[in-house]
Amino acid sequence: MTTATDRPSKTRTQPKVRQIGARTRAQRKEAIALVIPALLPIILFSVIPLVSGVAIGFTDATLQRNAEISFNGLENYIDLADNRRFWGSFGIGLIWSASVALLTLVCAMCLALLLNSNLRLKGLTRVLALIPWAMPPVVIAIVWRMIYNPNSGPLNGVLGWFGIPGVNWLGDFSTALPAVIVVGVWSGIPQTTVLLLAGMQSISAEQHEAAAVDGAGVFRRFWHVTLPALRPVIFAVTSLDFIWQFNSFGLIYVLTEGGPGGQTMIPPLFTYLEAFRNREIGAASAMGNVLVVAILVILSLYLINQFRQNKAVRA
Repeated sequence: MTTATDRPSKTRTQPKVRQIGARTRAQRKEAIALVIPALLPIILFSVIPLVSGVAIGFTDATLQRNAEISFNGLENYIDLADNRRFWGSFGIGLIWSASVALLTLVCAMCLALLLNSNLRLKGLTRVLALIPWAMPPVVIAIVWRMIYNPNSGPLNGVLGWFGIPGVNWLGDFSTALPAVIVVGVWSGIPQTTVLLLAGMQSISAEQHEAAAVDGAGVFRRFWHVTLPALRPVIFAVTSLDFIWQFNSFGLIYVLTEGGPGGQTMIPPLFTYLEAFRNREIGAASAMGNVLVVAILVILSLYLINQFRQNKAVRA
């Protein structure tokens, strides 16, 4: 049963609730107005092309003039299941991505340990280590094509000083993929080094000092102190680097265009050639859709692991 003293309090709280609700709605409108300019480029240049590519994958679209486009259902995907060249490029892409990611991690770890030590001219050394990061992939590929040149390249010139015959690095079946992997590692070392170096500098010096007092050497301090602290960084960097390399295109395209004989043909490059050399846009879009699904699977595994790690830290 309500009393007379309760009624004024209810009437006073109602205007306050309305004011708070109106203020919240105004804040939401303001937030939406601020977000829309940032969302428009994403929608125009990412979402719409992605949706269009998925839709074209279910058609027989070509680049021929005045060609009629018709819906063909899953025909492109059925043909793709029997396309041994595409799945072969898929395997080459996995070898390329895994090799570059792991070798980049090892080389960047060594460089980060060197830069984290009491090194003379540390600032200059860090600048020199970051030079590949400032170069576009196309420029990197052109420079390394000159280095690998079988006739006038400096690499074969150095081998000639020791009496070793020159090698056609990018034209030989046995050396093309390893040579391209070296270029990928060289171009990927700087950003991985920066992230690992940041992780090392976040480790407290007291942990290393305590391990040194207990008699641990340099290797044991690295194995029991540095490496466990860097595990989240290592997993994140390696996973993202694998995804980036699996999506790479410009570096290998300028270096070899997928040759010789498809030895360096990775899926994005195969898809590009199918679309613009063979003019089969529908089939190429189906290949792109398969790549998107594969990348989403890899990315989901990475995000699940990150979620578990964050949940374990909070617990």
